Amino acid sequence: MAGIGFLCFATVKIRKAVITAAGRDQRRLPLQSLVDRDGQSKSALTILLEEVLHAGIEEIGLVIAPGDQAAFAAAAGPHVNRIQFIEQSKPLGYGHAVLCAHPFTGSEPFLLLVGDHLYVANGQKSCARQLIDIASAEACAVSAVQPTHESLLPHYGAVGARRLVGQAGLYQVDRVLEKPTPTVAEQKLIVPGLRAGHYLCFFGMHALTPGVMDILKDMVGQGGGAHLSDALAKTAGSERYLACELQGRRYDIGVKYGLLTAQLALALNGQDRDEVLTQLVELLAQTSRGVA
Repeated sequence: MAGIGFLCFATVKIRKAVITAAGRDQRRLPLQSLVDRDGQSKSALTILLEEVLHAGIEEIGLVIAPGDQAAFAAAAGPHVNRIQFIEQSKPLGYGHAVLCAHPFTGSEPFLLLVGDHLYVANGQKSCARQLIDIASAEACAVSAVQPTHESLLPHYGAVGARRLVGQAGLYQVDRVLEKPTPTVAEQKLIVPGLRAGHYLCFFGMHALTPGVMDILKDMVGQGGGAHLSDALAKTAGSERYLACELQGRRYDIGVKYGLLTAQLALALNGQDRDEVLTQLVELLAQTSRGVA
């Protein structure tokens, strides 16, 4: 599979993206409304679609639960014609949801995102564009990661990895675990240089080779569960697989106050930053007076 991964990223542009939004606890989150950096009210789905389209993605496969197409088509707004809707007929987990997009991705590499995360880049280049550029330069599968406190481990997959010499924020992945406990993470996922109590957790964004789909297909065919983290663990053992820290942050809108935090991050990164800061200062002052 190493040859397959190299061939795909070295010679074929990543032009397809898969966004999963079929999970029971996830399916309504992309339909929520926020105000974007330009002060425009949009659904979380539209903001995510624009993230990948501005990164050069040409086709998007959106994995949804049966009966959800009308709601997601409305939430996609002007970008609905760029979407191919893919139904996950049974709720068989995240890995199975990704596998449902196999007919869409075919033999091409693809960008994979979860529908309940939003991203705010530190500079002009979006997080999706950064990841695509890194995967193309390194000619292999790459998962974006973010140092994350151990208290949040129940929400994310995490990797054990080694820093690549001379390449800041880039790691060779040795191990992948899905939602490890802090005890297990401390034993198996320590990455030298990270702050104590922090681990490299998935960012919700991956650039993957078609070999990952083959692994998922084999896992489903054997009658077991198809967990993406397990497939990525197998990928680490069969082809070159890296993790990278991007210049930006992920915001999980499915956790407590997640939507609020994402909205604040978008607002503070946008054209109305000064106005938002003024309102926040006033709110804090009022709250302090109330407490006093």
